[in-house]
Amino acid sequence: MNAAAIIFWIFAFIVFYTYLGYGVILYVLVKIKELFHHRITFELPEELPEVTLLIAAYNEQDVIEQKMNNCLQLTYPSHKLKITWVTDGSNDNTNELLSGYKDVILYFKPERMGKSAAVTRAMSFVTSPIVVFTDANTMLNKESVLEIVRMFENKKVGCVAGEKRVVGNKADEASSTEGIYWKYESKLKELDYRLYSAVGAAGELFALRRELFEPLPDDTLLDDFVLSMKIAMNGHVIAYCKDAYAIEEASAGMKEEGKRKVRIAAGGLQSIIRLKPLLNIFRYGTLSWQYTSHRVLRWSVTPLFLFLLFPLNIILCIFEPHSVLYFTIFALQVLFYLSALLGYYGALKGIKSKLLYISYYFVFMNINVFKGIGYLCKNKGRGTWEKAKRN
Repeated sequence: MNAAAIIFWIFAFIVFYTYLGYGVILYVLVKIKELFHHRITFELPEELPEVTLLIAAYNEQDVIEQKMNNCLQLTYPSHKLKITWVTDGSNDNTNELLSGYKDVILYFKPERMGKSAAVTRAMSFVTSPIVVFTDANTMLNKESVLEIVRMFENKKVGCVAGEKRVVGNKADEASSTEGIYWKYESKLKELDYRLYSAVGAAGELFALRRELFEPLPDDTLLDDFVLSMKIAMNGHVIAYCKDAYAIEEASAGMKEEGKRKVRIAAGGLQSIIRLKPLLNIFRYGTLSWQYTSHRVLRWSVTPLFLFLLFPLNIILCIFEPHSVLYFTIFALQVLFYLSALLGYYGALKGIKSKLLYISYYFVFMNINVFKGIGYLCKNKGRGTWEKAKRN
C-alpha cells in the first residue's frame, strides 16, 4: 500500500497546486518582487498611433447593431481607429448590415475556413502599428483602446491581454458560474503579468504590435492563445490590462457552455503540442514555469489525477481501515461529488444554489477535458466549430 499512498499524495499535490497552490505561490512571489521593484506606470503618447480594431465574425447578424454602436462610442480619435470586420463564410445578413456603416472596412469571401484563416487573411491588409482583436458578441468599455495603447508605451510589451467579464444568466444560474471562474482567472492573469508575463490572451479582447503577428495553421482552435504565447516565446511580454475589458453574456445553458468548454479543452491540448518548446524551463525560465502551472497542467494530467483520487482513496481506506486521515479525505470527496451531483440536478430543475453550482461547474469543466480529446481527434485539420448560444 506504500505505492498507492505515494501515488495518491503525488496526485493530490498536483491537483492542489494546479487550482490553488500556484495562485498562492504566485501571490507571494509578486509581493516579494514589488517590495524591491515598484511598478512603473506609462503615459499615453502625445501623438496617438493608428489602431485597427479587427473583428472576426461568422453569422453575427443579431449583434451587429449593438457591436457597431459600441465600437463607435470608443473614446479614441475616429480618424485613427479603423473598424475592420472579416466575415468569411457568413451567409446570413451580417454583410448587408455592416455595409450600412460608412466607417467599416469589410473583408469577405464565401468560403468558411475558420477563425484563424480569416484573421490571417485580414491581417495581410492591415497596416496599423497596433491591432486590437475583439469578438462580435462582446462589448468593450469606452476607454479600452486608449488603455491598451498606454500599455504599449512599455517597449517590452508585444501583446496586451484585456480583461474578460461575464454577465450572469438569470435563466440558467449554473452557466453563470462561468463568471466566478473568470474572476479567479483574471486575478491569476494579473499576478502572472506583475511577476513576469501574462500566460496567453483571450480572443474577447487582446492586442499586438502588427510586426509581431505570425500566421498560424488554419486548423488552430485557440488562435488567440497560441499567437500571444508565440510572441512571449520570442522575448516579448504579454501585459495584462484590467482597465480594458470586454463584457460577454454567459452561455444560454450548460449544454451551450459545454460546447465552449470542449472546444477550449481541445484547443488547449492542441496548443500544448504546438508550443512544445515552451515546456523547456532551461530555455524559457519563468515563462515556462508560469505556462506549465497555469495552463498545461489544467489541460492535461490534472483532470485525470483529480478523478483518480477517489478510487485511490477507497483502496487506502480498505487497506488502512484505522486511518482517520484517509477516511476524512474520503468523506470530503463524497461530499464534494454529492454537491456536484445535486448542482447538476438543480440545474436541470432550475433550483438556485451558487454553492452547489460551483462544485458542479468545477467537475463539469474537468470532464470536458476528456471530451476535448475526442473532439480534437474527430476534427483534426478543421478550424471551424459550432458556436455556443449566449443568453
